[in-house]
Amino acid sequence: MIPKRLRRWGCSGLTLLLLLAVALIGVVTIFEDTATQTPAPVGNVAGIPQRMLEAYNRAVAAMSTLSPDCRGLDWTLLAALAQVESTQAQGHQIAADGLITPPIIGPILDGHGAGGNTTPVYDTDGGRWDGNSTYDAAVGALQFLPSTFAGLAAKVRPEGGANPNNIDDEAMAAALYLCGNGRDLTDPGQLFAAIYQYNASTAYVDEVLKWRQQFQTLGAGGTDVPASERAQRVIDAARSQIGVPYSWGGGDEQGKSTGVCCSEGGQDGRLVVGFDCSGLMLYAFAQVGVHLPRLASDQAGVGTRIPASAGVGALQPGDMVFFAPDGSRSDSAIYHVGLYIGGGQMIAAPKPGDHVKQQAVWSYNYAGGARVL
Repeated sequence: MIPKRLRRWGCSGLTLLLLLAVALIGVVTIFEDTATQTPAPVGNVAGIPQRMLEAYNRAVAAMSTLSPDCRGLDWTLLAALAQVESTQAQGHQIAADGLITPPIIGPILDGHGAGGNTTPVYDTDGGRWDGNSTYDAAVGALQFLPSTFAGLAAKVRPEGGANPNNIDDEAMAAALYLCGNGRDLTDPGQLFAAIYQYNASTAYVDEVLKWRQQFQTLGAGGTDVPASERAQRVIDAARSQIGVPYSWGGGDEQGKSTGVCCSEGGQDGRLVVGFDCSGLMLYAFAQVGVHLPRLASDQAGVGTRIPASAGVGALQPGDMVFFAPDGSRSDSAIYHVGLYIGGGQMIAAPKPGDHVKQQAVWSYNYAGGARVL
């Protein structure tokens, strides 16, 4: 339940350390206008598992019956809470029935400081959900205290058997908790109060609202058009390199290569044959005769720029997709690039120690795209 600052380590760029420092500058609380709710997303959004998106949307829809006076709740608020609390249940499996395995259990709240807790929270569930019969621990992807979840369980699942490690049950509980006795979440004060009661920290509220704004942008929707013949050749070239190691400064128009020394984490690219993110773009686009500059920040200046505000729905297969420190408006701040392939997915070389892979477009630090084909 403690706010997390998530960081993505990108690819080469001589100014990367400076840019990451910029990203750490303080958070500004943003109360966006929520009078018009963000439409339910179709398909994968920003790395959120589809099964979790379904649970968020079901919970929002159920509030028309369970909390009919509640206004302004949409999937992005539930997604933002889950992002801060568990990074969308990262590292856990979500079954078709919503059960999360292994169970997500936070630090034991015994007052010893783990997770920021300095006041003991004694057991309320007999260890049923958190496995500890002396102290409580927050449970599930949305990190409910057992006592809080128990107070909502009868509404969540009237027939009994509600489980905080079932994403359907927990999303429903979170929706009820946020709605309270009919909150108007389009009102900034009531929105603040709803999130603050979840975790009594202004920094926590700031973090949740930032993620909500990210999801409102990235989940703007849109239907992917089929890849053009040239775009498909670029995608196929990048896909053929999946599994190739990340190499700091590695890769060129001819393919994988050794890189340079050294990444901020200490990787000596001279010892690894592979690609960094912009090197992978060099290779993929060279297959159709497009010659890109070396750095991701310079690659953003090629072709037609697609602003982050347009959302992922504005991208087409074969577009490059960029990432920069949060709040930056300058392409010179871009530190990572991937190749959009449709469906909210990209192919990229993420970071030292990793490899070329297909993954969802990151919501964190999304900086738009560029269309060169």
